[in-house]
Amino acid sequence: MNSTLPSRSEASRRRGPALDVAVVGGGMVGAATALTLARAGFATALIEAREPARWSVDSEVDLRVVGLAPSSIALLHELGVWASIRDSRAGPYAHMHVWDAATGATIHFDAATEGRDLLGYIVENSLVQWRLWEALDGAGVRRICPAQVEGYEVLDDRVQLTLAGADALSARLLVAADGAGSPLRARAGIDTRGRDYAQRGVVAHVSTERPHQGTAWQRFLDTGPLALLPLADGRSSIVWSLPEDEAQRVLSLDERSFLNELGVASDFRLGCITGTTARAAFPLRLQLAEAYQAERFVLLGDAAHTVHPLAGQGVNLGLRDVTELRDTLVAAREAGHDLAAPHVLRRYARRRRSADSLDALGFDALARIYGWRAAPLVAARGLGVRLIDRLSPIKRKLAEHAAGL
Repeated sequence: MNSTLPSRSEASRRRGPALDVAVVGGGMVGAATALTLARAGFATALIEAREPARWSVDSEVDLRVVGLAPSSIALLHELGVWASIRDSRAGPYAHMHVWDAATGATIHFDAATEGRDLLGYIVENSLVQWRLWEALDGAGVRRICPAQVEGYEVLDDRVQLTLAGADALSARLLVAADGAGSPLRARAGIDTRGRDYAQRGVVAHVSTERPHQGTAWQRFLDTGPLALLPLADGRSSIVWSLPEDEAQRVLSLDERSFLNELGVASDFRLGCITGTTARAAFPLRLQLAEAYQAERFVLLGDAAHTVHPLAGQGVNLGLRDVTELRDTLVAAREAGHDLAAPHVLRRYARRRRSADSLDALGFDALARIYGWRAAPLVAARGLGVRLIDRLSPIKRKLAEHAAGL
């Protein structure tokens, strides 16, 4: 009789998976995914290389902010974290005003016209992430941090993950929320397509002569869009899209020169720019994954799509991915299906890749249209913007789509 005992790894292979879902990446979208799936009753782990810095109301406002649409706010409310985000430091806005520097054409969105109190909130990325992290333990999420995925193997009924900094684990489904440069996407053999805008988004928080009026302002310039987004403390957060060389020049300006140039670029819509924080910049790219699924594997958030910031929809698209994945997995469980069966994951991938691609390519088309230089095309653009502003049904549809309704 052979009395040899199986090795630990062999024993692990013979047992069922330890978890339903392993989420890799603890940013806003990854943390929201882990929390959402745990609240839906799935045994979930979140794997992240480093825990986020503790958010404090006494700290300076994070330079990276997000415009949360009603669909995102609804998800955060379901997760029980929205009230603490809103009450900590969130800037509500009820209006959005967009204008074209070349033609003067404007389009204005008003929440009251849409039968709503607000269009959304401008919130720091770090605040959203921290509130989600605070809620993980209470939802039963197994936090594995610090840890990194060194590799994974797909078996019949699960994915076996090898981790640096932690013990190996297995799950029925592996979710990659590990950012635009996603190592897991590369390991799964999923390619991307898109283009580099050869631009950077210059960000800072600025004080202005006149109040922001609870309005998100955006001006389209020859060099790219400039957004002034209302912060809770009365300042505005800027996202100024500029060609690489111009972005570097603007970053190197002394403060007085920067304030003057920003005032001119904003058409002094809020009067003179009177103060600024330090400046930073990030590269702008369009990137879409060629597939959102592989065997027992799905992508979401920036790992699946990165878009131009002109519409402020990047994180909102990621949180819509989260909602779709939850609904798909819950439906599979109720039907008695393996939650990572190919037909289940195809349903999620088909719906979200189609929606995300349409949005991403729409934003890209808008960036191209505002890049037109030929006089007849510029005139046509101005006419089109004026028509949209006057055609209430079209404008309402645009507002509903941005809201995720």
